[in-house]
Order: sequence, then C-alpha cells, then structure tokens
Amino acid sequence: MMFLKSRFLLLSLLSASHVEAFAPINSASSSESRPTFKTRSLAADRYVLASTAAGTVAEPLSTPSDIASQIPSILVDFEHHESSRLPYSPTGYSTWSWRTHHNAENQNFLDNNPDQNENQHYTEHSINYLEMGDPSKPAILLVHGFGASAYHFRHNIPILARKYHVYALDLLGFGWSDKPIMDYDASVWRDQVVDFVKQVILKEDASNKPITIAGNSLGGYTAMYSASDDRIKEYVKGCVLLNAAGRFRDLASEAEAASTPNPIIQSISSAIQRLVIAASFIYTKQPARIEQVLRNVYPVSSANVDEELVQSIKVPSLDPNAAEVFYRVITKNGRGPQAYVDDILAQLDCPVLLAWGEQDPWIKSAAADKIEMLYAQFHGVDSVARKWCKRVSIGGGHCPHDEAPDEVNAAILEFVDEVLGMKN
Repeated sequence: MMFLKSRFLLLSLLSASHVEAFAPINSASSSESRPTFKTRSLAADRYVLASTAAGTVAEPLSTPSDIASQIPSILVDFEHHESSRLPYSPTGYSTWSWRTHHNAENQNFLDNNPDQNENQHYTEHSINYLEMGDPSKPAILLVHGFGASAYHFRHNIPILARKYHVYALDLLGFGWSDKPIMDYDASVWRDQVVDFVKQVILKEDASNKPITIAGNSLGGYTAMYSASDDRIKEYVKGCVLLNAAGRFRDLASEAEAASTPNPIIQSISSAIQRLVIAASFIYTKQPARIEQVLRNVYPVSSANVDEELVQSIKVPSLDPNAAEVFYRVITKNGRGPQAYVDDILAQLDCPVLLAWGEQDPWIKSAAADKIEMLYAQFHGVDSVARKWCKRVSIGGGHCPHDEAPDEVNAAILEFVDEVLGMKN
C-alpha cells in the first residue's frame, strides 16, 4: 500500500467532528452548493466561465474591474512580487468544474456489467485551485500530498510566480475540492491532473505552453503518473518529486498484489480499521494534536508549523464526507492494482528533479536512491532526448517545500530554467 508506513501518523492530521461522519452521505453532489466558475488573473483572457441553467458558458469581460471581480477576494490586493507568502483563505480560492466518469454511479454500473468497458455516467466535481503569475509564461503545476491542499504551497507559489505561471489545485477528496463517496485509486487523481492541464492550462490560445508538474508525497506520485500519460506528456517538460510516495515493483509487492485475501478475514479487518480510524479522528480533532504531528514531519525546523497550516488541514476535514473519503483512500478501497513507480518512470519522457527532504521520517532517502537508479536504468543520460534525473538534497523532512521553502524554490527554479533552456 502506497501509504502503509505513514498511515497512522497521517490519520492524526485528519480530524472530523463526529463518528457519524463515517456514514456515506446519500445526497446530491456538494458542488450544487458551490458556484461553477473559473476565475482568471488580471492578465489572462478577458472572460470567465459562468454557471447557467443551460450549463457552463463563456462570458466576455469588458473592463479591468470586471476581471478583478472574478479574482478570489483575498488575492485582490495580494502582490506576489512583494510578498513571499500566500494569504490563507478558509473557503478556498477559485473553482474549476471537472466533468468526469469518476463517480459512484459509473463505478457501480461497471461493477454490475463486467462485459462493459465504456463509461456510461458522468458528473461534475467542484475543484478548488488558484493561479498566479504572467499567463504568457510557461506553467508550473503544484500538486499537494495526502491530507493537505493547495495552500501547503503557500511559501512557493508567490516566489515561483515571479518568473512562471503557477497553478495549484486540491485533489478530489481533499482540501476545498468536493469529497464524493466513491472508490478512490491513483487513476482518479491522474485523470484530474490530466484534465486540468488540458482544460485550464492548455487553453486554446496556449496549446503549446510548456508545463512542469511538481508534487509532494501522494502529489509527487500523481505528478509523475500524470506526466507519463500520453494525453499530455508532449507538453510536460519536467517533473519535480518532493518526497514522492509510491510502491516499487519487487517480488514482495507483486506477491502481495497477487494474493487474494479471505473475504471473512477481510471484512473483519475492514471493521477493525474503521474503528481505529474513527477513534483516531475523535482523538486528534484538537488543533494542538495536529500541530504535534506536523512537528514530527518537520524535523529540522518547525518554524512554519503555524495556526494557518493547522487550520488548512482541520477545516476541510470537517466536511461531512471527509472521514469516509479518508478511510477509503487510506485502506486502498480502490479499483484494481496501483501503478508501480518503476512502470511510471519507464514511461516518462522528461527530466526529473528529486528535491528530497533527507530527514523524512515517513519516506526514507532510500526511495529517492531507487528512483535515481531506475531512471538511469530506463533512460540513462540522453542529452538529445533531454532525459535526465537530478537530485538536490534538502535539509528537511516529509514536506521540504514548506519546511525549507527557500531551498526548494531555488532548486525548482534552476531545474525549470534548465529544462526550458532559460538559464542565464
């Protein structure tokens, strides 16, 4: 399991208000209560997507004040050239409406019709995201880790946006994005990132825009999985792994994947897991406990473990569906085996930066060693095809981008400059 080593520590980050939160909410998607629009930066194309009875349509914006009105209010007066820290918004930033086959109805249809391989049911999920920087510049997309949100890149977005067009989004089930009750596996977040790249970053007037995808932990796994996808890989010029999660292909993991558990034992185990996770949520709902666990994964410097970071983890976990979603993700109630890191790396067509917190208590440096070895095994150093892997050791733990942001920002900027041929 991708998160096996850290699952119980991670649970400490994800608190809910009631044990009843583990019961699925059988209601319409929460996106109905949220506006369906896409905000744009001041320098972007002069339109937004507005929600109408007929669906989502393009509407022109005629004046700068119209454009400014669509920027999240907390960012209206924010100047990223002067401030190095993103303002915290307790309600999220902007919303992208993601139309996808990843929903419980479609999953049930495919389960009950094994002879069918065509998706029959689509739905829309509201996805929280933000963008910053000059839209004419190459893009950097930031993908957060398990239990976090786009806000976790608060010390990175403003700095990176001074040179590039930066995006960050909340994965489905996390942060201020929708939390539908459904089965989750890595393909959900891969497809979300792929569609976000195609529909938001690669707009019609920017179809050749080069993109670098960076991610931490689960987001690192998602970043390389998405970057290797044929639908967008021609646009992805670089991939940054910040202590990426993922399972490697070896005899032990293959044997585990091939084994079929006894259904009785499996049901008992599932019930016990629910009790353990429910107890963890109740015990750890206090902000002080979240802070304590965060300090464990910021081993070099806990200076950035502050009230806003704690709230950015606690507030989304109060969603009625959050606990059930977390349970399903943690226990890997997914649909089929996860892709191995080995197989993903073999499919990558771009350079890779490992900006690795070497004091990570959850994902050890040996994982970065293995990624380096596998990348070299699959690609060597190909200066013509521009396939190479670079490692920068960061003085930090599992979340180096937030614990040591200056080091990580410098490493990312240097890497992106290099892959795009923009070094001075």
